[in-house]
Amino acid sequence: MARLGSWIDPRPHGIYLPAAEAWIDPSRPVPRALVTHGHADHARGGHEAVWATPATLAIMSTRYGEQAGGVPVHYGESVRIGEIDATFLPAGHVLGSAQILLEHAGERVIVSGDYKRRPDPTCAAFEPTQCDIFITEATFGLPVFRHPDTHDEIDKVLAALRAEPERCVLVGAYALGKAQRLIAELRAMGHADPIYIHGAMQRLCDLYREWEVDLGELIPATGVAKAELQGKIVVAPPSALNDRWSRRLPDPITAMASGWMRVRQRAAQRGVELPLIVSDHADWDELTGTIEELNPKEVWVTHGREDALVHWCRTRQIKAKALDLVGYEDEDD
Repeated sequence: MARLGSWIDPRPHGIYLPAAEAWIDPSRPVPRALVTHGHADHARGGHEAVWATPATLAIMSTRYGEQAGGVPVHYGESVRIGEIDATFLPAGHVLGSAQILLEHAGERVIVSGDYKRRPDPTCAAFEPTQCDIFITEATFGLPVFRHPDTHDEIDKVLAALRAEPERCVLVGAYALGKAQRLIAELRAMGHADPIYIHGAMQRLCDLYREWEVDLGELIPATGVAKAELQGKIVVAPPSALNDRWSRRLPDPITAMASGWMRVRQRAAQRGVELPLIVSDHADWDELTGTIEELNPKEVWVTHGREDALVHWCRTRQIKAKALDLVGYEDEDD
């Protein structure tokens, strides 16, 4: 009798599906790719054919140019690729992000891609789906990573503005997903003032608006007088926090929105005055809680802090292993 998932071939550069002659999130160009979401460590350019959600294809086109071989797959839609049925389901990570349900040989396998379980006004929520094998990330796969309430973290930005209105708050946020979520969360908490953005954010913010995500009034920060930015929020890529670009701002309170801000040393290394623990990945309780909810026969871990999650599974008699995939980065989540 064949072992469970014998038709799936994890390789260092991605998950290969021989029965479909296709890869999931390959780290180099391939003839056929199924892509879970638009972050650069999962969505590479140069594939001959790409199956992804319409929003992910739009993100890839914005970043890499038009995807001539793009095949849009809507949430809940199943496509037959070779001998495998693939269904794309919401992952709750960023706009367009998807889990991929693979069905073959009487087995159901979920490839989670990156995911989170917290509400996010900019993307569809994670949809739990029963499976035999759950192939999961573990970016924050250590018990120390327990993310606080999102609104409490966002309120720190508003409190800083109230406390020092002569300064601005400069928030470092990943350009795809985190920046737009931060802005949308501020709007949901009643912040109606214009928010100023670094030029590197413009195209992706425009894309989110095209997908009917309300971000309110956004103004390019470049060239704006210092006095106009007093008491305002400025959002920029993390790389811009301490470069020449930020020196034009009025005594900025430097903040960064990332799950890694739980680690004080990381905040100190970046010179962050106001760390905001806001993540687009599941924390330890969400990773383990999702596994308990799905109750799969096996758990395979693609990347992150694999060892701790594998150990947790095995202590609960769930067969588990790390796949040791390469090319997935600890992005400035």
